[in-house]
Amino acid sequence: MSILNKIGDLADRADDFLTRTRARLGLLHPLQIVPYRSYGTPDRLYVKGRLLTDKGIGEPGEGDSRFQNLLNMYRRFESNEISGAQMLVQDAEGTDHPVVTDGEGYFTLNMAPKVLPEPVDFMWYPVEVLLEKVPHPFSAPPNLRAAAPVLIPPDDAEYGIISDLDDTVIQTSSTNLLRMARMVLVRNAHSRLPFKGVAEFYRALQLGRNGKRNNPFFYVSSSPWNLYDLLEDFLALNKIPPGPLLLRDFGIGSKKPGHQTAHHGHKLKEIDNLLLTYPKLNFVLIGDSGQEDANIYREVVRRHPGRILAIYIRDIFRVDRATMVERVSEELRTDKVEMLLVQDTVQAAEHAASIGLIHQEALPAVQTEKQKDEAADSDGSTEDEGTGKPVME
Repeated sequence: MSILNKIGDLADRADDFLTRTRARLGLLHPLQIVPYRSYGTPDRLYVKGRLLTDKGIGEPGEGDSRFQNLLNMYRRFESNEISGAQMLVQDAEGTDHPVVTDGEGYFTLNMAPKVLPEPVDFMWYPVEVLLEKVPHPFSAPPNLRAAAPVLIPPDDAEYGIISDLDDTVIQTSSTNLLRMARMVLVRNAHSRLPFKGVAEFYRALQLGRNGKRNNPFFYVSSSPWNLYDLLEDFLALNKIPPGPLLLRDFGIGSKKPGHQTAHHGHKLKEIDNLLLTYPKLNFVLIGDSGQEDANIYREVVRRHPGRILAIYIRDIFRVDRATMVERVSEELRTDKVEMLLVQDTVQAAEHAASIGLIHQEALPAVQTEKQKDEAADSDGSTEDEGTGKPVME
């Protein structure tokens, strides 16, 4: 076992000891089930969530102070996970499927339903999750339950969209540590900024060309699960299509010597799972040049030939990163897949329209929303967007 793994194991044990001590002293907040948006097929549902104490993080408000946002961020990461709890996942027929929470309070279950529950918004299927029993010294509230939403793409979906979040949908400035800290720590779902025009572009992709708004979105990010509520609120407030949020657990020592970076390995694994789950569905990939998205997406293309329709990489305006994306793009031409380094959403939308992913008629709405977002951006963060001139033909 590596030194980091040993430290991580000790930290987990200390955290569990403190949580149980608080429970014995009656100092623990009430328990809550946090269901995560997930995905599945008519034959297989993947249910995921977490059992935590409720730290009282309410709905975000436009008038929330930076201190309140910072306090809520602390509460998210100072989470009390309940391990060893017995959960019941209930299918549409009322059959109970038992599952036990792990050391971090997570529960996951792959179930084969005989009957699907009634869908919500036609693509989302709610699966009931109940808390049956918790280990001593915790106490379970009576009838604690939640509905875990599971996405099942319809048969006539034209394609799926897999998107990164940080510096692709949400402005986080991950290459500038001080600015990233300000954006991440002291802003909430209201005050965080989307990239200009991204919501309208994503809605156009979901609509596709058949007009049924049934192309599924999947968000694969290296952000921790602790930020799940903030990210989901952000998508809803900005009217960005909802989708499963496939995030990452931040644990000390989780990366083994000789392995790929945690970011690379996590994203590649999640994208592989999606393409294997939906073998008849092609995909559009969207990311940014700040981390490893271009290299990850190149590997996806090679592992799943003929499945990727287009790749859009948002330019973070670093010459070394742009050069790397250009090199990967050139390599992918032999695979007949276009990877575009784009400086704004309109450029990506224009290309999507030119290859038949969206209607040409959708472009004015993307341009208009981009202009509205620019007008609303009053904190001087417009330097992230660039001129809109093509970087790569």
